[in-house]
Amino acid sequence: MDILFSLLTLTVLEIVLGIDNLIFISILVQRLPKERQPAARTIGLGLALGLRIAFLFAAKWIADLVDPLFVMPAILGMDEPFGFSGRDLIMLAGGLFLLAKATTELHNKLEGEGHVGTSSGTASFGSIITQIVALDLVFSIDSVITAIGLAKELWVMVVAVVAAIVVMQLIASPLSTFISQHPTVKILALAFLIMIGTVLLAEGFHVHVPKPYIYFAMAFSVGVELLNIRYRRKRGTEPVELRTPPYGS
Repeated sequence: MDILFSLLTLTVLEIVLGIDNLIFISILVQRLPKERQPAARTIGLGLALGLRIAFLFAAKWIADLVDPLFVMPAILGMDEPFGFSGRDLIMLAGGLFLLAKATTELHNKLEGEGHVGTSSGTASFGSIITQIVALDLVFSIDSVITAIGLAKELWVMVVAVVAAIVVMQLIASPLSTFISQHPTVKILALAFLIMIGTVLLAEGFHVHVPKPYIYFAMAFSVGVELLNIRYRRKRGTEPVELRTPPYGS
């Protein structure tokens, strides 16, 4: 019974932790032609699954990632030296990448992107997959550390991760369609990514931000936006997305 409860709890947590990964993939693949988007989503989530399972089997290496690699001297009023581990550096790099990507996407969404792109306007399939892999790496490290902390049996961790990715695969297409059909939801999703990038940076500097606060804020914002969508539909004022050709990333 304890193992079953652990499996269920870990699966739910893995799904919740994977939402930000899924939002990033859903927004990123929209730069591809529609016929190539399902393949990119599948490859992105497949790589996320592969990385998570590989990291689970390398649990000793993952555990060593929390050991300091180097120590910064005490600065800016800190009472003691500050150590950076491998996980810290991955979180910092991932946070900076996510902030840069989400901010760029948000700027292009608000200001228009026709002046910087190609005429056909589709991004390279390889560049999209590369960016997905980069964030898969960051989110996988966080996911696996959570799994190692909650479960003792390796098979429980693997089953939970596989189940979470299967659920994410099932909801990936509807989520991507919903985001693309509602411009304000895409803006909200990009704002979530900026917030997540900021949290990753904070984690890299050992500033812990409780995950329930983050996900409650996201859930509350989504709830308000769903009410807005329903209100606009009732009044017949649903916004129409500005059609500007995307540029290659």
